[in-house]
Amino acid sequence: MKQIKVLFVCMGNICRSPTAEGVFNKLLHDKKLSERFIVDSAGTHAYHVGNEPDIRSQQTAKQRGVELSTIRSRQVADADFAHFDYILAMDSDNYQLLLNASPSEQHHKIKLFLDFASDRKESDVPDPYYGGQNGFNDVFDLIDEASQGFLDTVLK
Repeated sequence: MKQIKVLFVCMGNICRSPTAEGVFNKLLHDKKLSERFIVDSAGTHAYHVGNEPDIRSQQTAKQRGVELSTIRSRQVADADFAHFDYILAMDSDNYQLLLNASPSEQHHKIKLFLDFASDRKESDVPDPYYGGQNGFNDVFDLIDEASQGFLDTVLK
């Protein structure tokens, strides 16, 4: 069986996209679907390459049973556009950056992650980096909801 390859993308790959990687991997584990997927995360910018996720993201995730400490930030590479089946942007700015950086024949793979969240009016997962703890909690909730919606869509 061909594995489904998913890349979550935000700006620096230390808050939103590693949280999405961790949440989605836990969802797959809980549903015994881990073998069917390859999951990774990256940033459109190289600000934090090699770093762990933001400690606030790690703490928020850990409180909800998701471990992020093994994830290391990396920047999106040209090869990612061919390699991954789904490239899920956390917001419209990063979505546009991904479209601009990718070959046109790969554009169909690039989607806004929150498009998979049910009953959501917003299209962007907000960047919690400069805010308080509530922002990290809100981001986790959005990512959790969109992860389930994305999985349901992919498995249809």
